[in-house]
Amino acid sequence: MKHLRFFHFPHSRVLTRFTVVAVIFLIAFFSGRFLGFLSARSGSASSAAVRSSPVTSLPVSAEGNWGLSFQQEGKPPVANATSDYLKQFNAHYADDTDEKILYLTFDAGYENGNTPAILDALKKHHAPATFFIVGNYIQTSPDLVKRMIAEGHTVGNHTFHHPDMSKIATKKSFSEELESLEKLFEETTGQTMTRFYRPPQGKYSESNLQMAKELGYHTFFWSLAYVDWYEDRQPTHEEAFQKLLGRIHPGAIVLLHSTSRTNAEILDELLTKWEEMGYSFHALEELTQKTAS
Repeated sequence: MKHLRFFHFPHSRVLTRFTVVAVIFLIAFFSGRFLGFLSARSGSASSAAVRSSPVTSLPVSAEGNWGLSFQQEGKPPVANATSDYLKQFNAHYADDTDEKILYLTFDAGYENGNTPAILDALKKHHAPATFFIVGNYIQTSPDLVKRMIAEGHTVGNHTFHHPDMSKIATKKSFSEELESLEKLFEETTGQTMTRFYRPPQGKYSESNLQMAKELGYHTFFWSLAYVDWYEDRQPTHEEAFQKLLGRIHPGAIVLLHSTSRTNAEILDELLTKWEEMGYSFHALEELTQKTAS
């Protein structure tokens, strides 16, 4: 059975639920032996169950941190909450489709000079994207926010202060984080902010998801990301391509950070390679329309 790795993004360490999966596997394995099944057959069946029946190998909801288990190249990962569970909150982490389409999203916590090259690459490939921004970004880089809008991209809500939203228990405090950013965005651009929300660091609770829904938001997690946010420890181009090409899958919501020098340098080539693999780029609005119908 493949080693399962859980990744939590952004700005948090790589975590693991291997222990939980291992305990489940051992219980199944020794129960199988006790019942008289051959160990080889039991091991093979257990491996197949983890790959093909992810809902039974993971909790329906794992509040706190968004996590993914990449089990098979080119296939959607197993998340720590199912699409059906998220659907009740107008929340998403991937599109349930066999079509080779993907959705590009960027988390923008601050500007360090890499966003212009990212926008250039998106424009070259006619690729729509959603930029999840915070208050500091609008305050320091209003012209880039306006450029995002002018070039057809969506600007989403990553909260004003980028706190751990899972620790916010009241709707008043929760709404203040989102609505204060909405207000600043409207004052800066003259437009109403699209009600797309991404929890900072992927930290969430069920009550958060419900509050976001009540405020009219769709919550977006992701099904593909990699460790790209450390400015002083940027991945090499080869490392980035290995992760982003090997793990791409139909219906992926891709999370990249606009602060990444590597992303800025490789995005044109990355989009070209995805196109050569048969993928096309779509806006998150299309996904919300599909799930609403």
